Amino acid sequence: MARGGRGRGGILNRGGLRGPFKPKTYVPRHPFDMALCEPVFPRVKPLPNEDSFTQALLKRNTDLTPTPQEQASVLNLVTKIQNAFDNLIVAPGNFDSCQVDESRQVGSFKKGTMIIGHNVADIVVILKTLPTKECIGALGNRILDDLKNSALTLCTNDRGFEISNAEATVRVLITTVHQNLRKLDPEIHLDYKIVQSHLAAIRHSRWFEENCHHSSVKVLIRLLRDLRNRFDGLEPLTPWMIDLLAHSSIMNNPSRQALPINIAFKRVLQLLASGLFLPGSSGITDPCEGVNMRVHTSLSLEQQDLVCLTTQTIIRMLAHGGYNTLLNGHSGFTNQTTIWDGVVVSPLDKAYEKPAENKEGDNEDMDADPGDEAMETVEN
Repeated sequence: MARGGRGRGGILNRGGLRGPFKPKTYVPRHPFDMALCEPVFPRVKPLPNEDSFTQALLKRNTDLTPTPQEQASVLNLVTKIQNAFDNLIVAPGNFDSCQVDESRQVGSFKKGTMIIGHNVADIVVILKTLPTKECIGALGNRILDDLKNSALTLCTNDRGFEISNAEATVRVLITTVHQNLRKLDPEIHLDYKIVQSHLAAIRHSRWFEENCHHSSVKVLIRLLRDLRNRFDGLEPLTPWMIDLLAHSSIMNNPSRQALPINIAFKRVLQLLASGLFLPGSSGITDPCEGVNMRVHTSLSLEQQDLVCLTTQTIIRMLAHGGYNTLLNGHSGFTNQTTIWDGVVVSPLDKAYEKPAENKEGDNEDMDADPGDEAMETVEN
């Protein structure tokens, strides 16, 4: 046989017979999690007393919880609009701009995680017909007419429309039945991704209702949403990511019992800081999607890096007793050097830098391997 020719079961090279090529299997890894590994690493001393931290968390949650008057005003408006849609489904009369299939409540008000000062509820309306931009305005005007309240205002947008009064707002999110998704025309209908996201919101709300019964999950969601609103580096986290983070951090442990709120709060930050939402991590699988899709893959590489470095700075502040500032402070604390109990905490630099786009006529990188990763790191 000639050198370099093909032999049985492999290729004959100078080094001898080599087996057939086997591509490497990609196996995502979960970052180290003390809550899952505690049976393997038993404690040598009891947990420190964190009663003051726990009380600070509960007090912050109380401050973030809407007042009974706010909740009642939102509930009153939601009930009226929901009844108007129910009547339209049963007896549309001469309304022929579109056909309503059903309406469902979603969002933070439905889940019980609404934050004070944000008196907004969400209703997803599923149409039997295609969601044209003209029919959205007609549907909004019909609901407004049925409510017969001059104090209400209507505002249309690219997702549907909003009906508001002086105390509350209800966002009506328009979508259509699944068989119509492929018929959508971006020039005359709502955007495909928007319509699809509204259908996903229904699945998320149903999953939350079935799995997030424990009150600690709702408390942690409210705290994390507040943290996201105040720290710019956590802004890429979506409400659905926060829901899954809170549920996993409280319920995903060997005992399958809810963890205390102080431990769960720190666990979320520790996981994000250790790379839970970075490339190569198993992350959290979306329970509402048929395929094994990890929720953090919707984030860009810049956003993944930003969330990680922000939580790394926050966890260092928290480790040196800065929880009061963390619960009531602002994003500036993660962007400047601070001192906590004599320990200097400096903000971290970005580890990811987006590659510069090649200009026309620039052939310097023509010989680069196309299989190389487009990830560049900045040396510290």
